[in-house]
Amino acid sequence: MDLRPLPVTHRPFRRLPQLLAGLALYGTSMAMQVRGALGLNPWDVLHQGLSTRLPLSFGLITAITGVVVLLLWIPLRQRPGIGTVANVVVIAFAVDAALALIPEAHTWPARVGLMAGGIVLNGVASAAYIGARLGPGPRDGLMTGIAARTGRSIRLVRTAIEVVVLVTGWLLGGTAGIGTVLYALAIGPLTQAFLPLFRVPTPAPSAPAARTSRSTP
Repeated sequence: MDLRPLPVTHRPFRRLPQLLAGLALYGTSMAMQVRGALGLNPWDVLHQGLSTRLPLSFGLITAITGVVVLLLWIPLRQRPGIGTVANVVVIAFAVDAALALIPEAHTWPARVGLMAGGIVLNGVASAAYIGARLGPGPRDGLMTGIAARTGRSIRLVRTAIEVVVLVTGWLLGGTAGIGTVLYALAIGPLTQAFLPLFRVPTPAPSAPAARTSRSTP
């Protein structure tokens, strides 16, 4: 499945709203998992751990982390797209807004529902913004950039990054638990399942102009 970025001018009235909606839903899914308090994905464990140590909102922490990760793109010679910048900004606003609206859960059914719903919504949101093909998020670009520069597999690089991020976040006070494990197991299959619904297909190459022949007298 081809997911390489496409020019912004290709079908912008579908792709830009899809990108923004996907990122807004992604931030909402993060907030749902935070309120469920049963474990977050590795990067959000780091974000939450940092938010317990700094007088900053969860969303602002995600934005600052995204900018730091983008700086790591420079030696990797990665190029951001409009989707990369939107990823940093929109998710930060969306997760803070959702945290303000979603109350803390105090019963097990509510916590499990928020955790499960957040993971499924995260898969939908990931497929939506990735399928728009407007540039990878900062963390995805870091993964692919390191893989390209080192020759290591995407699987190995992603695992190494997320283990480091998870352990660091947990040591800082972030929440790791059953939700972390379920996210790791489910997010790949969920995103893959929803991608065909959202992926913008690669445009067909334009046919070469017909060559006109000149008749000779």
